[in-house]
Amino acid sequence: MESLPFFIFFSTLFIQSLHFLSFSADIITPDLPVKDGQTLISVSQSFELGFFSPGTSKYRYVGIWYKKSPETVVWVANRNNPLTDHFGVLTIDNRGNLVLLDQIKNIIWSSKSSSIIAGPVAQLLDSGNLVVRDNGSSRNTESYRWQSFDQPSDTLLPGMKLGWNLKTGQERYLYTWRSISDPSPGDFTYRLDIHGLPQLFIVVGSVKKVRSGPWNGIFFGGTPKVHNSVFEPILVRNEDEIYYTYRLLNNSVCSRLTLNQSGAVERLVMYGQNSGWTTIYSVPVDTCENYGQCGANGICRTRTSPICECLKGFKSIPEEELDIQNFYGSRKCETRLTLDCQSGEGFLKLPGVKLPDLLEFRLNESMNLKECEAECFKNCSCSAFATTNLSGGGDGSGCLMWFGNLIDIREQSGSTIGQDIHIRVPASELEMARSSKRKKMLKTALVASMSALLGIFVSGLVLCISWRKIKRKVGMDRRKEGMEAPLFDLDTIATATNNFAPDSIIGAGGFGSVYKGKLLTGQEIAVKKLSMNSGQGVEEFRNEVVLIAKLQHRNLVGLLGSCIHREERMLIYEYMPNKSLDYFIFGLIPLTHCLFCHISSLSICNVLHVLN
Repeated sequence: MESLPFFIFFSTLFIQSLHFLSFSADIITPDLPVKDGQTLISVSQSFELGFFSPGTSKYRYVGIWYKKSPETVVWVANRNNPLTDHFGVLTIDNRGNLVLLDQIKNIIWSSKSSSIIAGPVAQLLDSGNLVVRDNGSSRNTESYRWQSFDQPSDTLLPGMKLGWNLKTGQERYLYTWRSISDPSPGDFTYRLDIHGLPQLFIVVGSVKKVRSGPWNGIFFGGTPKVHNSVFEPILVRNEDEIYYTYRLLNNSVCSRLTLNQSGAVERLVMYGQNSGWTTIYSVPVDTCENYGQCGANGICRTRTSPICECLKGFKSIPEEELDIQNFYGSRKCETRLTLDCQSGEGFLKLPGVKLPDLLEFRLNESMNLKECEAECFKNCSCSAFATTNLSGGGDGSGCLMWFGNLIDIREQSGSTIGQDIHIRVPASELEMARSSKRKKMLKTALVASMSALLGIFVSGLVLCISWRKIKRKVGMDRRKEGMEAPLFDLDTIATATNNFAPDSIIGAGGFGSVYKGKLLTGQEIAVKKLSMNSGQGVEEFRNEVVLIAKLQHRNLVGLLGSCIHREERMLIYEYMPNKSLDYFIFGLIPLTHCLFCHISSLSICNVLHVLN
């Protein structure tokens, strides 16, 4: 019984410890650090923080990764100062600084918070952001004293900012890992240039390698075209900061933007819980993405060979005259314009391109397209102009004017999105363009006219054929209606005669053959199938049927009907097992003179009766 109080005390302490640990699964406090081998997991179990060794490295780093994809590390704390053993500890001090300590308590890395916090905690959020805040404060972004989103690695997550804090001067950008085993900063960076209109650059040191077009109110020009149900790009511009970010449109999908070791920016998505990452686009996509690939005043087209050519209104500079120190790419083009405005100058629209870099430019976001053209036209050194904002539809709004050389223009392919730019050209180029346009319009009109005539001809031909078929059918129907004897269909007669079997023939002559058959009703019939070589037409056959139908006599074979199928002509008679009058006329039994006279006079009377 003496041990009972101790048991109750330790049980209560154990339960309270479990409760505290479960509550603290996503936070670090001064009393609850994270040691190597332990992890923090965000509330929805989207992200995990802990110690790891990348690739083949034996060094230890503190990082954040996807819980369901542990190999996908999105942030590294001590990227420049790895631990050499497995005794590291990540904790937060009483001033609110996150610190990484080695085995002998040396500080390997620190968040270096600028202000003292009462009751500091570090928390791993479901967004993948590790934040430091006051434990008693509200959990909004204003309460964060430090956050990992302000110190990106090679990955931009939804909600992270790529750009500038204008108050503090802090720039947020991505950098490549040195290698898959070394997360220290590599050669490439991905950053937002806010000079004029924001543009995205992949940079090596201070050298531009790849550039997007300017932000046009909807997207960055020249970026890959995505049938996007995954994310929405967002650009924020205000007096405090300018940055690019994005938000997910489907919470069941994971998406990230990564700058890999080769200097390519990849957009990756994971659609299901157990599916892998899929790359939906990567930049650069081709040679024309290389910055200034075709030099000053040139345009890069992947569909042509060579891929570079001078813009309209510009001409190539001979290779021996090139100043190697002062041009981009493999060639340079110079303008055909003089420095003074000349009569007849104007602008040619170059559609679907990545707009040139903003080197010498003027920006006025309150003008429309017409005002922009007028402003550029009256300034002889204005090389080109374009609108800046396409979010309102139509031709867009705002005015961007370039002066001097035009650098890094490319024709956009079907997989990327381009804009229109208006290039200043001399009168001769305008006239050539107008002449070419007239020829195209004439060719288009000619093709349209020929197509219309062909359509009319085909329609008339179809109408004529249809009319003839209808007319023929009506004629056949009328002829059929004029026959007093019923019409049989071919299938019925073919069935009755066993498909006109040779053993069904009971007679033959120049007119054709006579078949014995039996209808489905059981009635026996004789089918006179006229020869196709008889030369008898439908009208003659009709008259014959009408005449025979009226020449009925008890001593003559009864006509049951007829059959007309295409070129086939058939008469269907009653079958007379005791032979008919023609047997006696042409058969072996001789007729007496009286009987013959009687039959002849009877037939003549019937014929006269019909004719009357």
